[in-house]
Amino acid sequence: MRASTVLFGLLSTASAASLNFFGSDNGVGSREDLKVPGKSPLQFCPADHSKDVLTIKSVELSPNPPLAGTELVIKAVGSVASTIAEGAYVNLQVKYGLIRLITTTADLCEQIQNVDLECPIEKGEISIVKAVDLPKEIPPGKYTVLADVYTVDDEPITCLTATVVFDRPGVFDVEL
Repeated sequence: MRASTVLFGLLSTASAASLNFFGSDNGVGSREDLKVPGKSPLQFCPADHSKDVLTIKSVELSPNPPLAGTELVIKAVGSVASTIAEGAYVNLQVKYGLIRLITTTADLCEQIQNVDLECPIEKGEISIVKAVDLPKEIPPGKYTVLADVYTVDDEPITCLTATVVFDRPGVFDVEL
C-alpha cells in the first residue's frame, strides 16, 4: 500500500462531499512558509509538523488552479513514518465563500478507497498519480477546505488547507 494516498484521501474526502477538490485558508491567508512543495494551492496548517506521520515532499496539480469541466491530474510524493491503520480519521471543514457547507469527521480508510487503495498504509516512500474529472457544473466562487488528519491513536498524520476559486464563464467562453 502506498502512503501517499493519504494526501489523495484528503482530496477524495472533499469529492465525497460532492465538491471534488477545493481548499481552505483557515482564516490564515497565504504564507510561503506553509506552502506544500510543488505546484498546488495546498498549505500546511500553522502548527508544528515535526511529529506528523506523513511528510509531503511535493504535490503537483494540472491544471493549477483546477478548472471546472476539466480533468484534474494530481501527482503527490511523500513519506510515511509509521503504518496508518484502520480507524485513522479526517476532521474536515468545507466552505463556499463564508458559508460553511460541511463540518464532519470522515474515516480516512474509507475515503482512500475512492482512489482504489486500502488500509493499512505501510511505512515508506509514497507516490501517487490520479486523474479526477471536475464537473462543469461547479458553481463559481471561492471554495475552502481544512483537513486535519489523525491516526486511530490520535497522532497527527498531517493538516492541510487550500483555497480554490472557480470563475464564472465569460460571455466569450460559451461554445456556439
